[in-house]
Amino acid sequence: MSLLSRNRRQFFKFLAASPLFQQAWAQSDPPVITAAKDALSIRDFEAAAHKVMRPAHWWHMMSGCDDDATVRANLEGFTHFQLRPRRMVDVSQSSIKTELFGTVLDTPIFLSPIGSQVTYNPQGEVAVTKAAKAKGAAYFLPNGSSKTIEEVIQGTGMVPWFQLYMPKKWEEVIPVVRRIEATGCKVLTWTIDELAGRNLESDLRYRYLDKSNCAQCHTDGFRNGVPQNRIQHMEDGYKSGTNPPFATWEWVDRLRKLTKMKITLKGIVTAEDAKLCREHGVDGIFVSNHGGRSNETRWATIDSLGEVVDAAGGMPVLVDGGFRRGTDVYKALALGARAVGIGRPYVWGLAAFGQEGVERVLDVLTKETQLIMRQCGTPNLNQITRAYIRRTESGI
Repeated sequence: MSLLSRNRRQFFKFLAASPLFQQAWAQSDPPVITAAKDALSIRDFEAAAHKVMRPAHWWHMMSGCDDDATVRANLEGFTHFQLRPRRMVDVSQSSIKTELFGTVLDTPIFLSPIGSQVTYNPQGEVAVTKAAKAKGAAYFLPNGSSKTIEEVIQGTGMVPWFQLYMPKKWEEVIPVVRRIEATGCKVLTWTIDELAGRNLESDLRYRYLDKSNCAQCHTDGFRNGVPQNRIQHMEDGYKSGTNPPFATWEWVDRLRKLTKMKITLKGIVTAEDAKLCREHGVDGIFVSNHGGRSNETRWATIDSLGEVVDAAGGMPVLVDGGFRRGTDVYKALALGARAVGIGRPYVWGLAAFGQEGVERVLDVLTKETQLIMRQCGTPNLNQITRAYIRRTESGI
């Protein structure tokens, strides 16, 4: 090796070891894409959405509760699991088709409910439903939808699954559930992780800093930090409000008797509650901490997933919370999840590029998931087990 080559090699080794270089590398951002097709990773959509979204909308979506620690925990939780690839396996043919609640899906990645989507794109939930239909993915229409379920079905030809915020009065629950069931909806998920209320500190803090005209989304602006007249047409008949703090498992029994739709509970994070789901006739469990927006557990959903699956007794378990890579999806599937939900990523795609952006988000994550499946020697979903992951306490 020449003296010049040796000196150059030593210089690059020194540079790579430099804390300043490492910090600069970690903080470097990719160029902001101008077309959905140019996205190489979910991170590209985050930057593109941040550029076009109003500050209040951005921070409402990105923030969590209290100190936002659970938002960060969801992302960091994936570092607690490493992959154990197997070699010399025929991976020339692969499939990620799956069946969930009697529906055959082209991907185990689904779109979690996020409310008031017209604040991110004028087509809102219609664009998202069209994207889900185009990619053969499941989608939970949010209770706080800016379009009614009937409007979404009429505009897309697809009947989405539905996420319910329970009215506080049972007499108001009955017509809402009947209305949803009448559309042909097959799956109803009741979000139960907000019944005690929540502290969205960062959301409130940044609302006051946004000087935009809020009339488009909130006709009365803000009152005591709370947006007034949000565009949430599915809640028009909710005179009593939502999220009864007095609800118990008896309410689950009543809901079970009220409808033939498949029922899942969204917000389960412990084995104890998973067992109660079995005892009360629930059809599926949705492991979620509301993207870190319900309460400050500092506990990632990927970390709680295993105990819920073990206690579910074979019941389908869904999960969301911080999924950004195909490797994240793979780890959840290995722990026993039947399907993996994304929230913020597809909203980034929606805000930046509309329906095309949502479709591209699904494409990127699906492609990454298929790649890691083949790399681990598990080209089909039913081959993925806990033997292909390893838990490490230290993280990376």
